[in-house]
Amino acid sequence: MASIRTSAARVADLERRLAEAEAARTAAEARLVEVEEARARLERLLAQMRRDTFGSKSEKLDPDQRNLPFEDVEAAAGMLAAASEAAEKALGTRKAPSRPSERNKGHLPEHLPRIERVIEPDSILCPCGCGEMQRVGETRTERLDVIPAQFRVLVTIRPKYVCRTCAGAQHAQAPAPEWLVSRGLPTEALVAHSVVGKFGDYLPFYRQADIYRRQGIELDRTMLAEWSGRAAQLLAPVIDAMMAELRRSDRLQMDETTAPVLAPGTGAVRKDWLWVVLRDQRGWGGGDPPIVVFHHSQSRGGKVAQEILKGFAGGTLLVDGHGGYDLLADPKKTAKPWTLAFCWTHWRRRFVKFSQDTPSPICDEMIARIAQLYAIEKEIRGRDPAARVAVRQKFSRPIVEALRPWLEGCLQDLSSSNELSTHIRYGLKRWDGMTRFLEDGRLEMDTNGVENAIRPIPLTRKNALFAGSTDGAKTWARIASLIGTCRLNGVNPEAYIAATLRKILDQHMQSDIAELMPWNFRG
Repeated sequence: MASIRTSAARVADLERRLAEAEAARTAAEARLVEVEEARARLERLLAQMRRDTFGSKSEKLDPDQRNLPFEDVEAAAGMLAAASEAAEKALGTRKAPSRPSERNKGHLPEHLPRIERVIEPDSILCPCGCGEMQRVGETRTERLDVIPAQFRVLVTIRPKYVCRTCAGAQHAQAPAPEWLVSRGLPTEALVAHSVVGKFGDYLPFYRQADIYRRQGIELDRTMLAEWSGRAAQLLAPVIDAMMAELRRSDRLQMDETTAPVLAPGTGAVRKDWLWVVLRDQRGWGGGDPPIVVFHHSQSRGGKVAQEILKGFAGGTLLVDGHGGYDLLADPKKTAKPWTLAFCWTHWRRRFVKFSQDTPSPICDEMIARIAQLYAIEKEIRGRDPAARVAVRQKFSRPIVEALRPWLEGCLQDLSSSNELSTHIRYGLKRWDGMTRFLEDGRLEMDTNGVENAIRPIPLTRKNALFAGSTDGAKTWARIASLIGTCRLNGVNPEAYIAATLRKILDQHMQSDIAELMPWNFRG
């Protein structure tokens, strides 16, 4: 009996040890899963950091970037073609085309001046001795030529007149015109050229100074910067009027981007922000002209957005998921709360980035379903709001309604620490705002409009590195507002800024400020 009890005790002890070992193994496996998920997250973060630093900044490859590798190949092909033509011409084997090529005829803009050069044959006498041949037609070939940027000096002469009878007591002379820089060097056209060069064509002032120096003109970068500041100050009432026009709108887009600014007295660069407010009704055929206004701030907090939108009537604001905008929708903290609609592109981008590092059927399916929504949006762009809502209700709503339960089911199969769960919850948490476009034909699905308006800012930031001061950042915001609004309205910003500066200097009436708006410019 004693041996049986001893054996039973040993069996129980072995079973206990086996259970403990199994529990330890299960715990170790759980820890291993957590470690593997953490490792995968770190690898994705590292890959994302590398891609953000060295790779494309968009999930969609820019066509210009896609064609970069082929430019050298095309250049080499051009060299080979030229060498082949030269060899054929030397050997006399090159065949003349059966009919003259007219591929350029009618393709060049009509407003360009045409300089005609007529090439007559050496002789128009008939070889048979019949006399002069009669002209029966001609062959016209158009080629595109360029005249390098040419500077000129405008000399203003104001004659003086005196009365000889009165011994010079009476005299007359036209008053001096008002200039942007009193007794200064630049015309309004030169200042506009420099300003658009930096804030529209991403050429910092020091690069412009180098370009001017090639033509023997010494213009210091600090001088160019001062001129731009003066121009921005004069144009401030125009930007204020554009903002006042925006206050009438109840469907807007808003976003923000970084603006590095040199902190005074420290030598360090401070990260400030440029906030952007956009009105663009072209997607649904609205009659109000598109406007974009930039606003400089040292903060990204919601109170800045409140201050920018102070005096607005309220309505629907299309934004990304930045938490600062939540303050605008809180009736306890905002006098006229906004209804927030959220951007589908920002949500889609999360799945695109995740799938770049970790293949995921969930990401592939999510991206495909969002693509279906965008295909519908493409078909209804430009149609009136009622038609857009009707199409969305019929085709987009079933896709959206099926999306939520599917995503909730996916969450049940994923651990709470999985990064993909975070991306799914991002949209589910904002579901009402994500689906608001289904009920309103005046809303877009995304903030791509305001992001496109922002796009020149990072390019300028990349080339100019930072603004030299807070005032410089404010100048940046003002000029960016004018250039961006000109582009939205198909207006040449350089011609507009030059003409508007001249009108303001000529004492244009403040009551007629509407005439100076970019969409009213006829250059």
